[in-house]
Amino acid sequence: MAERTGLVNQIRGFLSERGITLPQGVNQVRRHLPLILEDAENTLSALSRELFAEQYEQLKLLDDDIKLQDSRIHRLCQQNTLSRRFLDVPGIGPLTATIMASEIGEGKGYAKSRDYAASLGLVPRQHSSGDKQVLLGISKRGNSYLRTLLIHGARAVVKCCSRKSDPLSRWLQALVERRGFNKVAVALANKNSRTLWAMASQGRAYEAVTA
Repeated sequence: MAERTGLVNQIRGFLSERGITLPQGVNQVRRHLPLILEDAENTLSALSRELFAEQYEQLKLLDDDIKLQDSRIHRLCQQNTLSRRFLDVPGIGPLTATIMASEIGEGKGYAKSRDYAASLGLVPRQHSSGDKQVLLGISKRGNSYLRTLLIHGARAVVKCCSRKSDPLSRWLQALVERRGFNKVAVALANKNSRTLWAMASQGRAYEAVTA
């Protein structure tokens, strides 16, 4: 996916140098590049069209390869009981479920869910004195890859929550109003990491938010 992003940015950059601008995003390049290549009235030379056509073919090959790898990850996820159960958690897809199931195992390495969330750097640092407790940003310690996967999945859930009315979405909507999008995404990632640990260590199914 990183290779595809780099290719798309390169295509957009080369087109911009020739006076043709495209909006950001791989879908925009997929949609517009064939039309640009077919347009005989634009400023592209014959050699430029040939090179851009080669890059478009590269893009299609990368799309096919990504679909193949996604299919393999999905099959791998379905082969494991724990990773299949993890898919019930909002914001957890096949890739995250598979890696988390492998990493957590039975959850024996941690005494409680907060300890596991802390190992991923998702627990806020504290600066407290007397009766006053001040929560700072997350520590960002531990496994940055797993933390990134959890936060990206949480972002997708928070992004769509405004169009839904289930209890979790309503809870997230209220939090967004008070704390802002980014803090809520991290809070949900923290919550999901604790939920996954509890599901693994206690052998239970996902329990959706009910209120």
